[in-house]
Amino acid sequence: MSVPKNLEPSQGLIASAVQFFLHSKLTVVLVIGALLLGIAAVQLTPREEEPQIVVPMADIMVQAPGAGVEEVEKLITTPLERILWQIDGVEYVYSISRRDSSMVTVRFYVGEDREESLIKLHNAIAKNRDLAPGIASGWVIKPVEIDDVPIVALTLYPSGESAAGHENISDFELRRVAEELASRLAEVEDLSRVSLVSGRSREVRVELLPERMAGFNISALEIAAALEGADQSAVAGSVLSGNREIIVSANSFLEDAADVRNLVVGVFNSRPVYLRDVAEVFDGPQEADSYSRIGFSRMYLTRTGQNPEQASRPAVTIAFSKKKGTNAVKVAEAVLERMEQLKQAVLPAGIEVAVTRDYGK
Repeated sequence: MSVPKNLEPSQGLIASAVQFFLHSKLTVVLVIGALLLGIAAVQLTPREEEPQIVVPMADIMVQAPGAGVEEVEKLITTPLERILWQIDGVEYVYSISRRDSSMVTVRFYVGEDREESLIKLHNAIAKNRDLAPGIASGWVIKPVEIDDVPIVALTLYPSGESAAGHENISDFELRRVAEELASRLAEVEDLSRVSLVSGRSREVRVELLPERMAGFNISALEIAAALEGADQSAVAGSVLSGNREIIVSANSFLEDAADVRNLVVGVFNSRPVYLRDVAEVFDGPQEADSYSRIGFSRMYLTRTGQNPEQASRPAVTIAFSKKKGTNAVKVAEAVLERMEQLKQAVLPAGIEVAVTRDYGK
């Protein structure tokens, strides 16, 4: 191809470049290289729904044993809010007052340096700690980041197969299964936190019987002291003998509910008083303080052959958060792939898993 003589110099240069790339084998190499760079950029660039912006934020939690809600608000929450508002760079302050505790959340402006903001926060609280009332204790400052938002949530619930008796699976049993799944799913690479939402954990609960306590002349303080003293361990030292070192230790012996029932809590009429004499001991789910349920439409249940009367069922959710700067798509896919593997080995019959959040998708 020849360049006409009446073309401008710039037009002739463009025509020469076009002619070079039309006939050069280097064009194919450049196109392939550009495609490979594009594929590499798509694979290596982190992808996530939440933007990576800097928004310093922290929760300040204070314990106030025995204080009511109004007392906590007047003596702890309100003064703490005033102190936090005086920190330079603070945009919002939120608070929640409960019986026995208070939680105040402070949020700085977008773009504020995270480390400097946390240092300001620590200094402000330490400088004014002497102004806090005597009931305030257990101060905790917990930083919150945008990566703490879970990217995947898996919800466990009973399958609703009434013929197999699975409809009676409780949130306590769901929690036990969720704890096992969480410990295994935590092995997935690039996860920063795995948390459980709702469900009752196992506990050994002691319910005192006031009439029997009065009959045996035993107080609640004596029972509490006996339980605390029995459930401790300590190393007393070591003994050297015959080129051997023997470590002497006193270990806790409260291993199950039976040990708790047989604990001696006092003496009455020259006879030992056991805990079972003045209290009832239960080994099982803790008392419920919250409920979490999952619901289905009657149309869905009818179409899938399940009992339409079980539209609402107990649920326990496992939430997964990723590390900062990692690819949300790959982390979510890895979690779901690992969950499919565990369904065969860990998940018992009668329990289903639903993906209730998937930012990777």
